[in-house]
Amino acid sequence: MNIGIIGISLKGICKMKTVVEKLENLRNKMKDNDVQAYIICTEDYHGSEYAGDYFKEREYMSGFTGSAGTLVILYDEAALWTDGRYFLQAEDELSGSTIKLMKMFQTGVPAIEEYLYDKLSDGDRIGFDGRTLTTAFAEKIYNKVSSKNITFKYDIDLVGELWKDRPMLSKEKVWKLDEKYTGLHSSQKFINVRAKMSENGIDALIVSALDQIAWLLNLRGNDVLCNPVFLSYMMIFRDRAVLYAANEIFDDGILSYLKELNVEVRDYDIFYDELKKIDKNSKIQLDYANSNYCTKMCILADAFVLNKKSPIILMKAVKTKCEYENEKAAHIKDGAAVTKFMYWLQKNVGKEKITEISAAEKLEQFRCEQDGYLGASFTPIMAFAEHGAIVHYSATEKSNAVLEPRSFLLSDTGGHYIEGTTDITRTFPLGKLTEEEKKAYTVVLTAHLRLAAARFPYGMTGTQLDAIAREPLWQHGMDFNHGTGHGVGYILNVHEGPNGISWQMRNKKLPYAVFEEGMITSNEPGFYQEGRFGIRHENLILCLKDKKTPYGQFMRFENLTFVPFDWDAIDVRYMTESDVCRLNRYHKAVYEKISPFLSEDEKIWLEEKTRERLK
Repeated sequence: MNIGIIGISLKGICKMKTVVEKLENLRNKMKDNDVQAYIICTEDYHGSEYAGDYFKEREYMSGFTGSAGTLVILYDEAALWTDGRYFLQAEDELSGSTIKLMKMFQTGVPAIEEYLYDKLSDGDRIGFDGRTLTTAFAEKIYNKVSSKNITFKYDIDLVGELWKDRPMLSKEKVWKLDEKYTGLHSSQKFINVRAKMSENGIDALIVSALDQIAWLLNLRGNDVLCNPVFLSYMMIFRDRAVLYAANEIFDDGILSYLKELNVEVRDYDIFYDELKKIDKNSKIQLDYANSNYCTKMCILADAFVLNKKSPIILMKAVKTKCEYENEKAAHIKDGAAVTKFMYWLQKNVGKEKITEISAAEKLEQFRCEQDGYLGASFTPIMAFAEHGAIVHYSATEKSNAVLEPRSFLLSDTGGHYIEGTTDITRTFPLGKLTEEEKKAYTVVLTAHLRLAAARFPYGMTGTQLDAIAREPLWQHGMDFNHGTGHGVGYILNVHEGPNGISWQMRNKKLPYAVFEEGMITSNEPGFYQEGRFGIRHENLILCLKDKKTPYGQFMRFENLTFVPFDWDAIDVRYMTESDVCRLNRYHKAVYEKISPFLSEDEKIWLEEKTRERLK
C-alpha cells in the first residue's frame, strides 16, 4: 500500500469537497440577492493580467490557479472558461469540482455571453462585482442578453462576503525611476498626453490601468506579483491630474515630486465617489477595454463619454532610444545568467538531484548575481518532459518532477533589471533524443529564426506577420495553440499591448497595432505533444527602421536576447541553408556578447555550443 499516494488523493478529495461547499454557499448568497447567475473574473479592479492575493476570488472559488479564466455560477451548474495555455492544467485542477471546463475558441464551445443567453430565462439577473469586469466585457454580455430582459446587479461582491480569511490589499512603497533609464521626464509625458486629449477635445482622461499610471509618472511599485506597479487610479484634466492611491505608499520625496507635476494625491477608496462629481458638461475619455464597469456606471448618465483607447498605451509601447539601449544592457546580463544556468544544468543533470523547482531556484540565483537585478518578471515555468506540453505549467510540491537525462526541460523565465525587462524561453535537451523530438525542436527553431529575420513594409501588424512563424510548422502538419508574440513593458508588465503577433484577432475592435520603431515584442513559436514533451523558443525582438525604397519604409527586427540554442537537439534535414546561416550568425553574436561574463570553463563550453556548422 502506497501511503503517499493515498495521502495526496485524500487531500485532493478534501480540496474538491471544499470547492463544492463554497459553490453551494455562494448559490445561497445568489438567492438572497435574487441573481440567477454570478460571474467571477481573474482580474483586479484595474484589469491587470496578474492579480494580487486580495483579488484571487476565482482561484478561491474554483481551485483553478491559472492566470486567465472566468467562472460563471448558476443555481444548478458552474462553468469555467480559459484559453489553450491552460487546458491541461484546468482539467487537472477542476477534476471533481463539479465545474465544467469551457475550452475557449474551440469548436462547439459557446462564448460566455452565449452560454448565459441560453441558460437564463426572461427577466433573470446576472450578478458580479463591477470593479472586476471590464466595461467592454460587461457590455458584450448585456448586448447579447438584453433581448430577454436580463439585467445586471453589478454592485455586489458575494465572494468577498464568504471569504473570511481574505488577504489585505497590498500597500507597498513606491519608488522613482530616474530619467537616465526612461529617457523622458514625466512632465513631457503629460504634455504629450494632453496634446492627444486636445486633438480629441477631451477634458478628462480616466486611467485605471496600473502600468499606464506607473509609466506616465515614472514611478514603480510592488503591489502586483512580478509587475512593478502600484494600486491606483488617475484622472487627467487639461491643467492638472488627480492620483487615487493609499497615501502611505509615498515618501515625502515622492509626494514633493508629484506636487511639482501638479498631481494631487487623494485616497484610493474615494475614486468612485469622485467620478460622480465630474462636470457633466465635460467630454470624458474612457477606454472600455481597460476600465471596469463600475467606473463607467459611476459617471453621470448625461455626461459625454468617448470610448477610445488611452493614448498612453501606444506611447508606452514605443520605447525611447534611451529605453531600448538600456534594454540591450539588461539582456546581456540576463543572457549571461541563463547561459551559466544552461552550462550548470547540462553538467549536473543525472549526477545530482535536480527538480523543476530547484532548477528554477538555481536560475534565479544566477540572475541575482547580476548587478541591477530587481526580481522575476513572471512566475517561472520549468517543465520537464510531459509537463512541457502544459503551456503555462507551474510546478507545485505535488507535481515537482526530478530531472532525468532524457527528453527536454522547457524553461520560460524572465527578470526585471534596472535597465529593463527580459523574457526568454529555451528548451534544453537533457539526454539522448528521439528523431521525433529532434524534428520538433528543429522545425520550431526554423520558425523562430525566420520571424526574427523578417523584413516588411511599414504598416504591417502582428496578425499579418504571424504566418511567417507558423509556415514551417504548417509544412509538417504542426501548429501551436497560443500567440506567437506579445509586447513587453519597460520595467513594467512583461505582457503589454498594443503590439503582438498572432493569427487570431480575437477582438476585431482592438486589432494589433502597426509595428513602430522602438516596440519590443516576443518571438516564441512552439509545439506540444500532450503527455510527452513541449518545445518553445523565445527571444525578445526590437522593431527598427530598415531601408527606404520606392515602395516605402521597410522595417526589421533586431534580437535583444542572446543565449545559445543546442545543436544536440537539431536535425539539419529540416533546415534550409539560409536557416543554418541565420543560426550561425546568431550564435556568433551570442559568443561575442556573452563570453566576457563567463568563467574559462564556461567560455570553452560556449565556444563549442556556438561553433559554426554547415548544412
